[in-house]
Amino acid sequence: MNRLIIYFFLWVSFPMFSQSGVNQFLKPSDTLNTSRRNLVIITETALASITLVGLHQLWYADYPQSSFKTLNDSGEWLQMDKLGHVFSSYQLGRLGANTLNWAGVNKKGQLLYGAGLSLGFLTAVEIMDGYSEEWGFSWSDMAANVTGTGLYVGQELLWNEQRITLKYSFHQTKYAQVRPDKLGNGLFEEFLKDYNGQTYWLSANMKSFLKSESIPAWLNIAFGYGADGMLTGSSDNSSYPNQNRRRQYYLSLDVDLSRIKTNSHLLKTIFDVFNVIKVPFPAIEINDIGRVKWHWLYL
Repeated sequence: MNRLIIYFFLWVSFPMFSQSGVNQFLKPSDTLNTSRRNLVIITETALASITLVGLHQLWYADYPQSSFKTLNDSGEWLQMDKLGHVFSSYQLGRLGANTLNWAGVNKKGQLLYGAGLSLGFLTAVEIMDGYSEEWGFSWSDMAANVTGTGLYVGQELLWNEQRITLKYSFHQTKYAQVRPDKLGNGLFEEFLKDYNGQTYWLSANMKSFLKSESIPAWLNIAFGYGADGMLTGSSDNSSYPNQNRRRQYYLSLDVDLSRIKTNSHLLKTIFDVFNVIKVPFPAIEINDIGRVKWHWLYL
């Protein structure tokens, strides 16, 4: 549920930067542009507020409220939901920093705003969970949120670039048909809710680490994690016994779209938006019982 809202916020925050046909408008400012900075802050604050209000009215209002409570869900879904929080907080932090870079804000301001946008929004959602009878405030979710934000900010402070990016890929599975209410009904819902079809990737830029001129600047090596066989959060659910739950680890290649050279700021913006998705490539899979599988093209 939380990631549905997170992805929605992540994608709707981009229109004013990605849909304009004016190349000059999309060019980042060399110095502080107060009008742009104010536009970014006002727009994203409004979008975050509208999203939270809409979430409360359309989702939480359908469930009983309770006094504030916490829960320990760190062992559920083979930690796929936690990786979703890491991914979302990383991308929200990156979004916040990149939009202020467009406005000409200095590096310190970009990182403070990016971290604040990410953690502020996700913490607000987590607090709303805490007052819902159905869920609760999860400290492990918060730890994942901090990890994702830290991954972005830490790389900027250490290397002044994102040598390792977090990416996402998805393929449909048979499990959503068994529990469409929980895992999604239709491609869009399954894309957001079916953990069995999701893979999260650490995509590392080879040239940044190896410093070799023979390596294309856009070529990455990617390490993925996924899981399979999950119908419920935990394996001890009596309604769905004998689940064949498996952790899956992947090795593949990837393309860092943001490192493709172009003079078009429109293309740079489009590449930046779609750089959250791992480019399909062949991949090697190893699961947690040691079985190896080759994928000619892993989606």
